[in-house]
Amino acid sequence: MMATEVKQTTRAQESTNAIERLYITMRHLLNRGFYKPSGVSGNALRNALLLLRPEIYGTIAEDKAELNGLIYVLERLPEGIEECRFINLTSDEGFSKSHLKPIIPPKRRRNCYRIDDEQMNIEITRGRSDIYDILTHLTFLFIESGKICKRVLVDDGNATIRDWDKLTEFVLKEEKTDDEREVALIHLANILSRTFEEVGEMYHKLKTPEDPDRFLNVMYWLGKLAIEEETTGNKRTITFSPLLRERLGHHLHGDKWASTIKKTLMDNGLFHRPLHIISANMHSVMNSLFARKALAKEFPDAESLKIFESLGSEKHKALNQKVQKHAEQNGMIFLDDKSGTNIDVQIFDTAKFGDGNCCYDLPKDIGADEKPVIFVMDYAFGEQAYETIDELLKPLEQGDQKHFLNVDSVSIMGKAGILEGGKGDLMIPSAHIFEGTADNYPFKNELCASDFEGHGLKVLEGTMVTVLGTSLQNKDILKFFHESTWNVIGLEMEGVHYQKAVQSASQIRMSIKKDVKVRYAYYASDNPLETGSTLASGGLGTTGVKPTYLITDRILKQIFNS
Repeated sequence: MMATEVKQTTRAQESTNAIERLYITMRHLLNRGFYKPSGVSGNALRNALLLLRPEIYGTIAEDKAELNGLIYVLERLPEGIEECRFINLTSDEGFSKSHLKPIIPPKRRRNCYRIDDEQMNIEITRGRSDIYDILTHLTFLFIESGKICKRVLVDDGNATIRDWDKLTEFVLKEEKTDDEREVALIHLANILSRTFEEVGEMYHKLKTPEDPDRFLNVMYWLGKLAIEEETTGNKRTITFSPLLRERLGHHLHGDKWASTIKKTLMDNGLFHRPLHIISANMHSVMNSLFARKALAKEFPDAESLKIFESLGSEKHKALNQKVQKHAEQNGMIFLDDKSGTNIDVQIFDTAKFGDGNCCYDLPKDIGADEKPVIFVMDYAFGEQAYETIDELLKPLEQGDQKHFLNVDSVSIMGKAGILEGGKGDLMIPSAHIFEGTADNYPFKNELCASDFEGHGLKVLEGTMVTVLGTSLQNKDILKFFHESTWNVIGLEMEGVHYQKAVQSASQIRMSIKKDVKVRYAYYASDNPLETGSTLASGGLGTTGVKPTYLITDRILKQIFNS
């Protein structure tokens, strides 16, 4: 037993070192301004990722191709990136004013621009976390690309195997039949060391109406560029624009974002009213406040959960619009982001809620000046949480005057990886610790496990780890955190950054009141300690509806009764 424990700890330490190396290398490359994935620096990233073997990337360290990890990565990178030899990470440098159309990955709101056949520009407006995220995903792609090259090049790199020649022939063909497509998938299965069934499944998952052969094309281009690197010395290059390097860490986008919000609050006479900040999605607070009342005709006797599930379905867009219209008629202001943070905002003025139009009631004796303003911001991304909240909580300066926000509470609702339980279960943190450091942020959470009992969901209370990137987690580190005295129940990407901003504003800078209330609650998107339960295994579907609205309800009840 003892021997096993020692071995596990060693593996956890190895993994921690690998994460540290990854981040130090990435920061070094950022300062340097460029790197070649097949060069010394690229190999350092590759080796660290292979040593780490994150759960999300499955069989990355084996010879066979990793297919679930590939889907996860492709959903977070711009379409066509596998064809590009030059990838340039830039700041917001005005590409939106050019003829180029932005390419937005389905699972990450970032603007990307295909400059020409060989170059993709990716705009970074959300800080270093965004860069780490992209570089980790690119490193995964380069590892997979290298596997293909290794399998298809023969005779000391002077020839390619027949499977590759046949795949190339099919991809470059103008007219393609279903029979030829099946044959191409058989050849690809052999190249990837996967079964025809697995490859066929991937083909269907990745196909789009515009590009039915997307999977075959992606694998062809990954192989083609790696083969060319090997045979012609024509290497892929990642660069960081000078403006990006200069602007990083200066809160340029956060400042712009926060200024727009403070000006809007001032213009609408809301600046000095009690303010409750909620970081959540753009539907749960609005729906919780108004959906039951707005859709009384459509759902006369339905449970709230049934209504929320219907609103989450693609086919009920008209219902969503009806709720939004009802919200706007009752004082909701929507701010579409123009700052580059990709964080939209809703402001709810409870003084404008018409009689019987809201699903929650304020105490009868409360004056109009005391009625709360609920401010909802879309999820921040990693370090961006600090940048945005830090800027928001600063006073508004007008000439010689400083106007301080009257912040009553900050509530954070989010998705997180759970270490004991499954998708949809709840985590209520009592402290956040920052991965890779001894930094820890204990706080008094206004929410507790008993608030959520009796709803058929597992509820855990304890410490949560704020990780540098969800795609870098592996079982050994997580097991160590979970089983050690840190008593960690889950991991997410923003908690430390939010709490750092709230603590500095309330305890040091004194720009908001010292006794500001904080509420943190997360629901599980995956359990990275269980194989097959990582983020790469797919979304939550309707499993996320119940915890999302349960957390929202508890936050709103506390706000309306405070």
